[in-house]
Amino acid sequence: MAKERLDKVLANMGYGTRKEVKALCKKGLVLVNGDIVKDSSVHVDPENDTIEVDGEVLKYKKYIYVMLNKPQGVISATEDDFDETVVDILPDEFKIFKPSPVGRLDKDTEGLLILTNDGELNHLLLSPRRHVPKKYYAKVKGVVTQEDVEKFKEGVVLDDGYKTMPAELTILKSDEISEIELVIYEGKYHQVKRMFEAVGKKVVYLKRIEMGPLKLDDSLELGECRELTDDEVQLLYNAVKK
Repeated sequence: MAKERLDKVLANMGYGTRKEVKALCKKGLVLVNGDIVKDSSVHVDPENDTIEVDGEVLKYKKYIYVMLNKPQGVISATEDDFDETVVDILPDEFKIFKPSPVGRLDKDTEGLLILTNDGELNHLLLSPRRHVPKKYYAKVKGVVTQEDVEKFKEGVVLDDGYKTMPAELTILKSDEISEIELVIYEGKYHQVKRMFEAVGKKVVYLKRIEMGPLKLDDSLELGECRELTDDEVQLLYNAVKK
């Protein structure tokens, strides 16, 4: 990769502002390939050079990919003046990479949300041309029927006149409060809720459980997150580059 200024690399990895990094260098606390470097403006190759800060070897990575089990009550944004955001609830070790949510889940919707600072992957996953499938589990007020399954398969007309792409509705339980799974291939505003409103029913609980080839990790409690594995990242790239 191209070389970058040492202070920029260390600032991006959470070692402080560039001014603070400069102070660390002046104190002789930064080594590059075993040599003390007091000039924080020198250029380094963070992927191949060995960089140490106060005895700690830097584990450099350019991109971060995080799976979050989003709880209700937080919004899918990087910052907000009123509400807590999905970025606010990340551990500091992830926040320093300044990741953004891939798409959005409504404030009252739970489940799988990916956050990354990899702009290319974010764009590809959200591109309307890619038709990345998203699977939801929902509880719906009203008896969901086979007729609804057929309507969703054809695409339903929303309140603004837009006809959705065909969607795959699976009935898990048909009752006064029905339980379903739904796969959609686009991401219109409040789409799942509006699709059920179009057939006279109301979503009372919604959780995203899959996005593309990625499934929500069952071991993650609400509000918990973990970094994606290299294999999972590759799965996502493979899914959007077909």
